[in-house]
Amino acid sequence: MFLRLCLACSSLLFVSSLPRLSAADWIQWRGTLRDGIADAANVPGKWPASLARVWQRRVGQGHASPVVRSGRVFSLAREGNREVVRGFELASGRELWKSDYRAPYKLQSVAREHGKGPKSTPVVEGNRLVTFGISGILCCWDTTNGAKVWSREFSSEHQQTAPLYGHAASPIVVDGRVIVHVGGHDDGALMAFELASGRVAWKWSEDGPAYASPILTTLAGRRQLITQSQKFHVGVDPVKGTVLWRVPFTTQFDQNSVTPIVSDALVILSGYNEPTVALEIRSRDSRLRAKTRWSNRDIPMYMSSPVLVEGRLFGMTQKRRGQLFCADPATGKVLWTTPGRLAENAAIIAAGKVLLVQTTAGELLVVAAAGDGYDEKARYRVSEKSTWAHPALVGSKLLVKDVENLMVFDLQSQD
Repeated sequence: MFLRLCLACSSLLFVSSLPRLSAADWIQWRGTLRDGIADAANVPGKWPASLARVWQRRVGQGHASPVVRSGRVFSLAREGNREVVRGFELASGRELWKSDYRAPYKLQSVAREHGKGPKSTPVVEGNRLVTFGISGILCCWDTTNGAKVWSREFSSEHQQTAPLYGHAASPIVVDGRVIVHVGGHDDGALMAFELASGRVAWKWSEDGPAYASPILTTLAGRRQLITQSQKFHVGVDPVKGTVLWRVPFTTQFDQNSVTPIVSDALVILSGYNEPTVALEIRSRDSRLRAKTRWSNRDIPMYMSSPVLVEGRLFGMTQKRRGQLFCADPATGKVLWTTPGRLAENAAIIAAGKVLLVQTTAGELLVVAAAGDGYDEKARYRVSEKSTWAHPALVGSKLLVKDVENLMVFDLQSQD
């Protein structure tokens, strides 16, 4: 249920010194491009009878996903009234450092089963790690030793520092700036902060935060950040913070948490008990406008974000208590669905010819990303506890976070 001249020069020097991303990196929410697509070079052709668990560490409670950069894993979790950030060696699971800060949080009763978070996935940019806690504390850390570089909290600017069910939207870094929606219900701001210093670069304060994470794309010749606020689908200029287009959008109980995805010229969006829609962003008289290309009430999405594979849209709808579906992203036509009761929710990774579907019940389903119907290649139990955090796939290593543990499995080995 549910973050100028001297600074600009220093930022350029900072970015130019960063190592390049490799296939063995998963630096942010849903991977390198925030689209759920993983490198498939080390995905097995023949799936083993069981998965080998390489290591497991208790890291604390919450549903923030692990991120990986240059052979290091970073996690954000909760221990009591503190949010805890850790760095690990990917190969061995050896803890490299641990940092924390006080972060008390009062849980809404309707979100009791999801716990006190955190829910937002960190982002890594070079040797900086940015975390966003469930109560709205934004921090930047040095990935080499866990030292805090800067932090921001927003109680002096907003009456509520988190939306109704706690922050779940994951921050993004664009051109050396951290962009995240801060504040609470009916009182928030989409803000950009200089990664190097935490200084505010711009602010859009016309709406409160939702739970969906933003993406960066180029449509109608304009580079833009696309996200959901409390009451809108919105496209924003990532440099200036100006709104390029927006479309009204609300859901029952304000549960809008699906990450947008772009297919050709279309932005595909959805929300709890609302149709999945495709918006075409057009340029007219030097202004951008959004027009609905298609709408499908049969495949609303709740918390599971879709993926695109070879011209097909795969997602998880809450219809019939959980159905995996395949649809045509150009028309919205449903090509197939599973019968129902598959899972309360699922996180989907596309890896070449297969989908890795991690359900909230601790199962991993390997599903063919081609064919005329649902084709399950393998099924594994990865945890006996709930697995709400999105997994990460780097090489052949699958990183899974359950209620309190971080685990690494090798897809090419078996127990």
